[in-house]
Amino acid sequence: MNEYDSELVAGLLEKQDYTRTEIVDEAQLILVNTCSVRENAEIKVHARLSNLKVMKDRNPDVKIGVLGCMAQNLKEDLLKSKPFVDVILGPDSYRKLPELLSQPTDNSDHVVDTRLSRMEVYDDLFPARREGINAWISIMRGCDKFCTFCIVPFTRGRERSRSIASIVKEVKQIRDAGFMEVTLLGQNVNSFQHEGRRFHELLAEVASIDGIERIRYTSPHPQDFDGDLLRVHAENPKVCNHIHFPLQAGSDSILERMNRTYTKQHFLDLARKMREQIPGLAISTDMIVGFPGETEADFQETIDVMNQVKFDTAFTFKYSPRPGTKAAEYADTVPEAEKQDRLERMIMLQKEHTLLRNKALIGTRVEVLVEKDSKKSEKQHQGRTRSNKIVIFNKASEQPGELIQVEINDAQGITLFGRIVD
Repeated sequence: MNEYDSELVAGLLEKQDYTRTEIVDEAQLILVNTCSVRENAEIKVHARLSNLKVMKDRNPDVKIGVLGCMAQNLKEDLLKSKPFVDVILGPDSYRKLPELLSQPTDNSDHVVDTRLSRMEVYDDLFPARREGINAWISIMRGCDKFCTFCIVPFTRGRERSRSIASIVKEVKQIRDAGFMEVTLLGQNVNSFQHEGRRFHELLAEVASIDGIERIRYTSPHPQDFDGDLLRVHAENPKVCNHIHFPLQAGSDSILERMNRTYTKQHFLDLARKMREQIPGLAISTDMIVGFPGETEADFQETIDVMNQVKFDTAFTFKYSPRPGTKAAEYADTVPEAEKQDRLERMIMLQKEHTLLRNKALIGTRVEVLVEKDSKKSEKQHQGRTRSNKIVIFNKASEQPGELIQVEINDAQGITLFGRIVD
């Protein structure tokens, strides 16, 4: 979502005759687009800004801006600790950026706008995308779920959806620009709703657009994943057989404390239906260890879900409190050493499951979208299956953007290896 927003801002600036530069020392304007979902992201931003201060000291005329969730959430801290930052804009204020930059200022002025909007969805703006295979499209902004660990409703505001017509228009622009794959983005994409039309209807309409070969979306919420969405997903071969399905925790008591609004059994039932109805489906997930109040027994409930579902991949995190969220007020915190121990055990188990599911593909033929050169050898290409698995294979005459058939002959970690077949 931040990548999409960065492309959106770039599109706004290019209309004002700004051009990108890959050389930082040449820049007249440097914008840092930020995330506050986890503490580590904020730490990285502070480090980056400290490095940029050296550049500002050398060239006081360069303008430095902080955009996004961290600007929204920590503007007072930024104004106090990083007084050299010229522009601080929240995620609903990007449209104002060209006007704000054109205003005459001196080096003591700060441009700050972090007001949240109930309406802004940037419907009529077209992002400045670099050439590539996959394009992101934000279909909605904000979130209404208010999970107790999550800061998104406070930094990105309440949920609002774009019109289906505007999304379809952008998909067609993407197709005309040469992209073959589109990923629909939202904090909870399956709660999309505009003028009575829901996410499964949007998905079906995007799938009907000629020239787009693959459609992905992220992330759905288990509470809102219904039979209509599963049917459209299963009936449309363009919709990739990969679903990112955030679990967060497997204990009902912890799920309730997180305000996730579903149970362990509800999640397991949905995962089973998904695999039954979508051939070759890969399921990825998010999981948090060490949430306040989590006992070893609670953690084992999460391990039980992992063993039953056997996720293809997982993003695993130690809980970190976000100021302003309900969970930050909980007193029964888990010791750091215990969090780390649980995280390491979870990662080890997930590695086993990932390898198990990848080895099951050895000997099969899969469709691969060629993406780019392999990082390890210029004689190899890297591509991706519809189930979102990376495949490495020796080059022949294929080019990035082509769909080819590859026979899988090895699996190592998260990566598949194969050879091109006719």
